[in-house]
Amino acid sequence: MSIGRHARVAPDRPAIIDSATGAMLTYRDLDERSARFARYLAANGVRRGDTIALFMENNLRFMEIIWATRRSGLYITAINRYLTAEETRYIVNDSDAVLLVSSKARADVATVLTDQLPNCRQRLMVDGVIDGWTSYEQAVAAFPADPPETEWMGELMLYSSGTTGRPKGVRRKLRDISVDGDDFLKAFLASYEFDQDTIYLSPAPMYHAAPLAYSLGVHHAGGTVVMMPRFDAEDALAAIERYRITHSQWVPTMFVRMLKLPPEIRTRYDLSSHRMAIHAAAPCPVD
Repeated sequence: MSIGRHARVAPDRPAIIDSATGAMLTYRDLDERSARFARYLAANGVRRGDTIALFMENNLRFMEIIWATRRSGLYITAINRYLTAEETRYIVNDSDAVLLVSSKARADVATVLTDQLPNCRQRLMVDGVIDGWTSYEQAVAAFPADPPETEWMGELMLYSSGTTGRPKGVRRKLRDISVDGDDFLKAFLASYEFDQDTIYLSPAPMYHAAPLAYSLGVHHAGGTVVMMPRFDAEDALAAIERYRITHSQWVPTMFVRMLKLPPEIRTRYDLSSHRMAIHAAAPCPVD
């Protein structure tokens, strides 16, 4: 289901939680915030099939921006927050992004980008603003929280790592389905046992394909995403205990770092709620 349906059924259920601070957005929050941004986009000439770029750290605003594009039939290009200004400029321009959203935390790079994006009509910034950018919060505040009349399914358009040249965008054809009409997604959710009771730990940067895709899957199922601002081995174990995590997604290097913790730290935390650990990005050593 879309977040709109979950917002109607369980408006106060946490949709996303910052593991470090406990700050969260409920499904009502995520639905209304993403709808306001979707309304803003439509009012400013952004049309189905256009591309939005997102250059941001793990921030509570991240998924509301993703959901606004997902329910508007747009492509969203999430950009590695550690890229240089030149690397970021290339991806924004190559993706034909008509709008870029960044954050005050990335202001050092955003400042350089201000005059280097000829095809990007708008630049929005969360948590503050710099010259040449518009406050995201002020821009969307005036728009209603009603969902778009037709919620076409959008797509992720992520870029390769660029190990053999410039990064390349993977642009799938948009499907003529609503945000609720994805049968493949339903099978995906069932295969990982995602449902409304899922509490999913995402310890990696959200701009990566797997954390972003699985977080979207959890939201489609109506579960809760617990997002770590950055990975730390002991903090991850503490988050499993604190939030009663049921599912998680990792890369093998994270397993290695947790296994290198002293035994007295590894055994300190109650991990009994945890049911499924998913790993991706590299082969996992058997040991």
